[in-house]
Amino acid sequence: MTRYIMVCSGLLFLFSCESELKKEAVETSANKTAAAPEQTVSFTPAQLKSVGIEVATPKLENISGEIVLQGKIDVPPQSTVSLSFPLGGYLKSTGMLPGMQVKKGQVLAELEDMQFIQLQQDYLTARENFILAESEFNRQRDLNASKASSDKVFQQARAEMETQKILRNALEQKLQVIGINPSKLKPDNISKSVAIVSPINGYVSKVNVNVGKYTSPTDMLFELVDPGDIHLALHVFEKDLGSLSIGQRVTAFTNSDPDKKFSAKIILISKNLDQDRMAEVHCHFEKYSPALVPGMFMNGTVSVNNKKALTVPEEAVVRWENRHYIFTENTDGQFQMTEVKPGVVHSGKQQIEAENITANTRTVVKNAYALLMKIKNSEEEG
Repeated sequence: MTRYIMVCSGLLFLFSCESELKKEAVETSANKTAAAPEQTVSFTPAQLKSVGIEVATPKLENISGEIVLQGKIDVPPQSTVSLSFPLGGYLKSTGMLPGMQVKKGQVLAELEDMQFIQLQQDYLTARENFILAESEFNRQRDLNASKASSDKVFQQARAEMETQKILRNALEQKLQVIGINPSKLKPDNISKSVAIVSPINGYVSKVNVNVGKYTSPTDMLFELVDPGDIHLALHVFEKDLGSLSIGQRVTAFTNSDPDKKFSAKIILISKNLDQDRMAEVHCHFEKYSPALVPGMFMNGTVSVNNKKALTVPEEAVVRWENRHYIFTENTDGQFQMTEVKPGVVHSGKQQIEAENITANTRTVVKNAYALLMKIKNSEEEG
């Protein structure tokens, strides 16, 4: 009985091991199927002739076409205005909301504070004191000319006049900084409030204040954007930099509305490459459209002429699982499947790029799909 139990246990162990080996074999086969296709394929001379496969070398020639770039709308620093006020005060009123259009000189808000009154008072006082000091200087100058006054008194009168002039001019500049015209200021039109006006034509992008809030000189009250100078920043690969130049025209469009085109012109090409070996190309729109919003992602196409590149006939490039391949000849009748990076297409020629592919590499240029179909059929039979 004991021997019978041992024999049964041994048989169960063997069956278990065999089952595991079969499972591993199935998984290995599945992994191979999911991997890249077989990289080589062979034909007999008779098969090559019957299928009509032709072999030739890629050509290094000038091509024309389009380069498609991606990027977004950007605003240069000189077109973005962070508006603050040089003196603190309480916000009396504002009707601004983000997105509102404004014109240069338009009142955005009003501030009021006691120091505005004091500054105007000081200026008017300094202006009158200067008039008085200037009159005294002129009187002492005439007296000194006839020796009726000493030189010391004359020098004191001139120093007093210059001091009052400095004070008046300094206060005049302060009033201009806060938007008050000194030439129009009179004792009967002193105001407790001052206006904050827009320095540009554009629109409001940010509003950081509300009525009744006290603002300090370091607070940013509004952010304004001049849309007339927004530009398109596109990213270009290092290999395509040589095909671009300042002044080239760019046709821009969004993914959501590709039929609506915007014309632009390249104004700057960056010489710095990022970690992805890409550089920035800055383009200026020829005509502003309200549909163009800073931060919006856009595509741009640039026409390329007379670019040196390796080309093969379009039918030489086959597609397999969203990748592009060509077949290179190893020996007579044996071909290697090689992945390539496709470029522009022009007049039936396809630009290609790949390591170890040169103008001397023998490549299938006709009926390449026959080789791909043989690989697929071999996989299905396996």
